[in-house]
Amino acid sequence: MTSATITLKPGKDQSLRRRHPWVFSGAIARLQGEVVEGEAVTVLAHGGEVLGVGHYAPGSIAVRMLDFGPDAQLPEAAFWEEKLRNAYQLRQGLGLTGQGNTNVYRLAHAEGDGLPGLIIDVYGDVAVVQAHSAGMYRARPHIAAALQAVVPGLRAVYDKSAETVPAKAAPGAQNGYLFGASSGQEHIVHENGHRFVVDWETGQKTGFFIDQRDNRSLLARYAPGRRVLNTFCYTGGFSVYALEAGAELVHSVDSSKKAIELTDHNAALTDHADRHEAYAQDVFSFLKDRHNQYDLIVLDPPAFAKHLSARHNALMGYKRLNVAGIKQIAPGGLLFTFSCSQVVSMELFEGAIMAAAIEAGRPARILHRLTQPADHPVSLFHPEGEYLKGLVLAVE
Repeated sequence: MTSATITLKPGKDQSLRRRHPWVFSGAIARLQGEVVEGEAVTVLAHGGEVLGVGHYAPGSIAVRMLDFGPDAQLPEAAFWEEKLRNAYQLRQGLGLTGQGNTNVYRLAHAEGDGLPGLIIDVYGDVAVVQAHSAGMYRARPHIAAALQAVVPGLRAVYDKSAETVPAKAAPGAQNGYLFGASSGQEHIVHENGHRFVVDWETGQKTGFFIDQRDNRSLLARYAPGRRVLNTFCYTGGFSVYALEAGAELVHSVDSSKKAIELTDHNAALTDHADRHEAYAQDVFSFLKDRHNQYDLIVLDPPAFAKHLSARHNALMGYKRLNVAGIKQIAPGGLLFTFSCSQVVSMELFEGAIMAAAIEAGRPARILHRLTQPADHPVSLFHPEGEYLKGLVLAVE
């Protein structure tokens, strides 16, 4: 047991017995012992039974559970190596760790891998760590050591937590290498044989949106001969797949000039950059005067809602965006539309898209319901981990 313990109120232990990894502050009867944000605490049922161990934080989610049961393991060196080895073996079984044509994958997906608050993405021989909790931030030295023990051929571990760790828990947090150093060269990764430049030091998230890998492959099946518009393109993942698949033309749009530069750079790594144009422009403005210009449109915006309080406005945003897309797409066109807002369920998202089609006055059929790939697993006991959802619509 840890030195500090949290005892739950009567009846508030059921979610932990179902292995849900969050303890909410309202479920706590008392906290005994000294504890600071990010330290491990032992969680007890009201009668004193040990339910497990987790990282403590002041706030709505008071404990993020790391291990369950009376024999719960403390988060020390052996714990991290065991957890990350388990995660690596899963990715190995998925065929992601040894393929020559794909060397970018997610190694640790927070609650989906029993590591709430931790994201680790692997780009070839570099692992990029993002801590979303004080506990994971404090554990970075253990995590870096475990990565070196688990991932073969690892050259460096980069910490990208400054933007994600709670500010009060780590004031002055700075990104930097926990192991190894920058190569000083452009870093090119391979995904399904396609080449992409990844900038984990200054790019968004960890540098690349790995979670759309399977959906990019699906788009490639439909892209040949089509006129493709990729909105909110960031590094141009969908654009590169469309170009390589034989799209007639591909236009990429993002409000960020840096994103457009990255997209142009990645398009230039293909042999088809002459069929690509990129625009640093607001997506809604761009869509206004594009009637029937495209017969495949990708709508992949950033999260419109990070908290429940913003969910209604997010749904209105998804509706507005999809009205614009559905109105402009050519008859018989395909719309790939996505939400990465965790608080928006597939049911709610689908309802917003249906409302958009009604307002746009266009019949549409669902061809595919999409989600995140297998290296972004969802714990059966934490369905909230299923954040990415998408639809492919055939629009008449």
